Amino acid sequence: MKKVALFVMIAALICQVATASAQEPVKGGHLVVCSQAEPPGLDPTANTAAAIDRVVYSNIFEGLIKLDGQGRFVPALAERWEVSGDGLTYTFHLRKGVRFHNGEAFDAKVARWNLERAMGEKTQNPHPEYFRGIARIETPDDHTLVLTLKEPDGLFLVHMAEGDAVMLPVGAAEEAKSRPIGTGPFKFVQWVRGDRVEVERFDGYWNPRLPYLERVTFKFIPDSSAQAAALKAGDIHVIGYQANPETALELSKDKRYKVYNGTTTTEVILSTNNKAKPFDDIRVRQAMAYAIDRKRLVDLAVQGFGTPIGSHWCPSAPYYVDLTGLYPYNPDKALQLLKEAGYPNGFDAVIKLPVTYEYARRSGEVIADMLSKVGIRLRIEVIEWAQWLDRVFKNKDYQLTVIGHAEPWDINIYAKPDYYFQYDSPRFREAYARALKASTEEDKARYFGTCQRIIAEDAVNGFLFSLSSLPIMKAEVMGWWENYPTIALDCSEVWLKR
Repeated sequence: MKKVALFVMIAALICQVATASAQEPVKGGHLVVCSQAEPPGLDPTANTAAAIDRVVYSNIFEGLIKLDGQGRFVPALAERWEVSGDGLTYTFHLRKGVRFHNGEAFDAKVARWNLERAMGEKTQNPHPEYFRGIARIETPDDHTLVLTLKEPDGLFLVHMAEGDAVMLPVGAAEEAKSRPIGTGPFKFVQWVRGDRVEVERFDGYWNPRLPYLERVTFKFIPDSSAQAAALKAGDIHVIGYQANPETALELSKDKRYKVYNGTTTTEVILSTNNKAKPFDDIRVRQAMAYAIDRKRLVDLAVQGFGTPIGSHWCPSAPYYVDLTGLYPYNPDKALQLLKEAGYPNGFDAVIKLPVTYEYARRSGEVIADMLSKVGIRLRIEVIEWAQWLDRVFKNKDYQLTVIGHAEPWDINIYAKPDYYFQYDSPRFREAYARALKASTEEDKARYFGTCQRIIAEDAVNGFLFSLSSLPIMKAEVMGWWENYPTIALDCSEVWLKR
């Protein structure tokens, strides 16, 4: 019996080893990834559109540090870093031998140029405030970068791991918008406008182990039915982000595909122009909050693949405060508030929905139905993504819209009176400033919690739900992220099983 048991144990171990060996990543192959929205450009340091980061973050471009699929800060162009006890000095030790795709060397002086460009008066960076807290930049040698802040910034490392802080070759800013040159595992090949972006393996990558893939094509297919058809036909390998919920339910039963239901940083909100009548009245905004049944909205709009939220904060992120109970579904309360605001018979308004994002269109349709029950009559206007960016986001020509804000830790947008919500609150700005200066985890939790409560109480927007990730892929696709702790379709460690 002992011999039999030993044989079984050895056989099991051999089987485990064989299985492990079979699962070892193999190099080669061409991966085709479907993304819903085509980016307006390819430089994340010049535009805040999430569609840019989904193509270039950790694929073409890298920063000093990055986020991995588990939401951990890991080395990128800096192999390690230290923070002084007072939280003011960050010392980054840069990798040696790193080169851009054009052969130019990356070193401390190049990093300095990028940071100075980001914080300069003429910067095109969408978030110069991430960098303008830097008081001094020192480069004691080619591979050491020392940043001294004016005051502690609780989110400084977070921002250094975002697309806004990736590194470009000196003087390559304009070229990066359409022909990006980075240090990442893939180098740019071509952008066929309206269709796809192609990249290929960079043989000079600083990590010789990566990437596994030979080529990656990012194919832009906004229509969910067309996405599903392309996947079933074998034209694409992955619906990389936010697949249609019905498609996810259908293909989860088919062994030829894998469906992940992970977390994201995307808060879906009923974006509200706080300066457009009648939404400049807090009672109207609060009435809308009471009139929306978030749980039912999630069920109807995204087949239950989402988590209701009560403020602009992802439930999976640190310092989250559950404020979903602040405005429970209560149509009678909504009617009362509308009457107090001078709209006993309700009013008419327009909601502009981006055609690119099905979750936004479907959510808008459900919301229009719910608000009609309290007399708020919405006319739905579906517009192209480029129009949405220009009319809604840039020119603030809207009353209501629905969109997912994917950028992590982006509650700072409520501190900007000229942001497209047009929300102006000195109280919020003070709380946010205190949160950034907080030196302990307890103080960060307290002040970031206050920030969440202020915008929730002011009903700045309709805070709806946090999206599930829902990527769908062929079974042979390995190493794809299940959760999305940052905006990325990171293909650096993806491989195709053969």
